[in-house]
Amino acid sequence: MSDMDFTSINSAYSQFITDSAKQAQNAMTKAALKTDMSKATDDELMTACKKFEAYFLEQCFKEMTKTVGKEEFTSQSTSTLVDYFKDEMVKTMAEKSTEQNSLGLAQMLYEQMKRNYNL
Repeated sequence: MSDMDFTSINSAYSQFITDSAKQAQNAMTKAALKTDMSKATDDELMTACKKFEAYFLEQCFKEMTKTVGKEEFTSQSTSTLVDYFKDEMVKTMAEKSTEQNSLGLAQMLYEQMKRNYNL
């Protein structure tokens, strides 16, 4: 088997893993949107608000990483794997940032939702 065949197989597998992860994330997001928070406890409501703030930060961080140039000497399969791990790192950073130094977005959402749901 030549290097080209191995690279194309590796690239296809990497793309499959990336697509599967994105589909799982989309399914979780859709399920979360259907959740009725009108009977939620204060802790559940704050947890949901913190998750939203973390997701918001994750999207901001991902857009910031797009401004950084990519290495020219990487293969497609290596690039796909690096992108996957970079996405995971960004997600973790967003979650940690929300836990340690909140922007205040979660608190504002929490207060607004308490008013809207009369909790």
